[in-house]
Amino acid sequence: MSLDMPETPFIAVDLEILQANISRAAESARQRGYALRPHVKTHKIIEIARMQHAAGVLGITVATIGEAEIFVDAGFTDVFIAYPVWLTPRKAQRLDSLLDRATIRMGIDSVESGQQMKELLGGRAPLIEFMIEVDCGHHRSGIAPEGVTELVSGLLELGLTISGAFTFPGHSYGPGALSPAAQDEARALEQAKSHLEAAGLCENLILSGGSTPSLASADVHVITEQRPGVYVFNDAQQLELGSCDWDHVALTVRATVVSIRGNRVIVDAGGKALAADRAGYATGYGRVLGNPEARIVALSEHHATIEFPKGQVPTRGDVLSVIPNHVCNTVNLADQVYVFDRGELVDTWKVAARGRNS
Repeated sequence: MSLDMPETPFIAVDLEILQANISRAAESARQRGYALRPHVKTHKIIEIARMQHAAGVLGITVATIGEAEIFVDAGFTDVFIAYPVWLTPRKAQRLDSLLDRATIRMGIDSVESGQQMKELLGGRAPLIEFMIEVDCGHHRSGIAPEGVTELVSGLLELGLTISGAFTFPGHSYGPGALSPAAQDEARALEQAKSHLEAAGLCENLILSGGSTPSLASADVHVITEQRPGVYVFNDAQQLELGSCDWDHVALTVRATVVSIRGNRVIVDAGGKALAADRAGYATGYGRVLGNPEARIVALSEHHATIEFPKGQVPTRGDVLSVIPNHVCNTVNLADQVYVFDRGELVDTWKVAARGRNS
């Protein structure tokens, strides 16, 4: 059955590159001796998670109970909610409904959260395997590694199950920061491990790290699993950080040139199609596949202004492949993606966990 080409803007996924990205990361994990537990918040797509599973990953990582519900319903039975969830009575009911169908791990960084879990889940709370979140330098959620002993003591007194520690080296998103952030990650997890072992938790400890930029620099002598997400698609941020090559970009937004002024053109994919992310180090709001010198210099809701080198300006009606800065947010704006194999439209995939933010 032939598929009709959609109107722009739309998300296009290159199946061959996607498969290669998944295979390359899985093989690297096998060779280096750590487990891969990819973060599916990047793609939110069941078909891609199944491809990752087939490549030999350990399980999946999600950010919310809502994402966990979608993937458990689809048959995934090993799920890590890598977030310090604060339970409400309704969230507790939703979480409880998952516990008989999947192994659920959750992030935690306070005794107060543990008390809330115990109060709302009662005797079901010990079925969750909690992972202590430590801050390795990103300074978001998580505790300092030296606080692990006190936290573990409080959680064990509540009768909760602790399976290890995790961290997120988000400060790897910066020029020259990839290797230092990986070193910070290893140092924090090594410290957390020593505190966990001192508390008597020595068997099969999980030490979980990971971001796509720091993946290649991870200290596999410390870390037992990694949780990259963006690697399946890659994006303009990864290009600028040097953590991927142009031929590793599997997702673009197809956009039509609608207006031209000099060497600046307007395409019909604005912030509502691309997402409006621009990190401080980024040289624009996105890039153009096939033209490394082009930059998106301005972005509004339905307009992207792209500046091209002289002599390389496209014409009205041309369809460009635009690489978004932050692919996770781009995918979350779409109901579905269009899958291409060697240039031919072969499938559509639903963004099944779109908007599942709680």
